[in-house]
Amino acid sequence: MSDWTIGIIGGSGLYAIDALEDAQWIPVLSPWGEPSDEILCGKIDHVRVRFLPRHGRGHRIAPSNIDARANIDALKRAGCTDILAISAVGSLSEELAPGRFVTVDQFIDNTRGRRSSFFGDGFVAHVSMADPVCPRLSKHAARSVTKIGGECTEGATYLAMEGPQFSSRAESRLYRHWGAEVIGMTGMPEAKLAREAELPYALLAMVTDYDSWRDDAETVDVAQVVEQMQRNSKLARKAVEAFCMGLPKKRNPSPIDHALTDAVITAPDKHDKALLAKLDAVAGRLLRQG
Repeated sequence: MSDWTIGIIGGSGLYAIDALEDAQWIPVLSPWGEPSDEILCGKIDHVRVRFLPRHGRGHRIAPSNIDARANIDALKRAGCTDILAISAVGSLSEELAPGRFVTVDQFIDNTRGRRSSFFGDGFVAHVSMADPVCPRLSKHAARSVTKIGGECTEGATYLAMEGPQFSSRAESRLYRHWGAEVIGMTGMPEAKLAREAELPYALLAMVTDYDSWRDDAETVDVAQVVEQMQRNSKLARKAVEAFCMGLPKKRNPSPIDHALTDAVITAPDKHDKALLAKLDAVAGRLLRQG
């Protein structure tokens, strides 16, 4: 067994992976709230896997109500070293057709009111999000898709919207003007929180539809999205298998493993002990050094 422990955050179809061995659902408690579900623990080849259904089994949690802090904290407590997120997206680019996979490399956060940080009064920290994903994981994810016969575009800007409604035509055109290429409801604050937890993060997106910017196209609806998701789900499962099997036996350190170094600016004598207790997993490396 290698020293990789990959957290997979994705939809309900992804936990039916044939290659997942010794699979068992394990509850993980978090001081930040209730994770979306139990974590499915197992292994694929030489890699330990921790799978968390983002919306819960049966897709019962709306995008705005996902407790991303609890999810990321639970994955950290489950021993994850890295996270691969799988997400359905709409396309804001003619070149990114439904059925295509995309590795996201940038985000525009247009969500509202979601809790997007583990830190706050009594322990203030500012991590860099200039480059919000792990290029090493993203490369592996793109290769895994092409290896199993899918098509994958490397690098796209993801617009995170609040939802649960789909975009108006005016909004969709605005997002294109901003430079966004795909749109979804779950990538933020998930990516921000993974960075705060010092977990390298990659997002492999599955295009299900063109968003509402095309004048001559039908509007987006759930039936269309679900139909394309079902078509993509088999490829997505195979991509996860190929991703794990393709990782090197040894996990070399990532700069993201130390994202919190020099990020905390609160003076030690002003630290909030209750907040520090909740950060025992997320910032454990830093707290142990202190």
